[in-house]
Amino acid sequence: MKNLFLFLMVMGIFISCDKDDDDDCTTTDSPDYLIFGHFYGECLGETCIETFKLSDTQLLEDTIDDYAGQNLSFVELSNEKFELVNDLNNYFPNELLNANETVFGCPDCADGGGLFIQYSLNDNLQSWRIDQDKQNVPEYLHDFMDAVNERIELIND
Repeated sequence: MKNLFLFLMVMGIFISCDKDDDDDCTTTDSPDYLIFGHFYGECLGETCIETFKLSDTQLLEDTIDDYAGQNLSFVELSNEKFELVNDLNNYFPNELLNANETVFGCPDCADGGGLFIQYSLNDNLQSWRIDQDKQNVPEYLHDFMDAVNERIELIND
């Protein structure tokens, strides 16, 4: 009987949680986001590997600069930087979500670099690596590739 009472009390706390009051409510839902970046293996300097995470409300930059994109640790950038790139999702090609491939072309094989993309929608995470040489990737990616490269340049200016 004690266990049932304790269970009902705990459930009452969660059920009465007001989503508008974040101080009293913990949620496990994660927001949708887009991680985008470029990588160049035969390169020197801080801008050889740049990875960013864009959500509806903020822009973050990876501080690890891992070529493989396996280890990421983000810090928030200014609202001014966010405003420069917050339209990037408008360029995201829906065809990519249905693609069977996760690698397009041969990213950075000819020292031309590659793009790293991760897209999280409703807790479904998908990742791609895209060759920077447009001759090696489907045409539906071209405008998105241009937008990603332009946004990275804007952030770094």
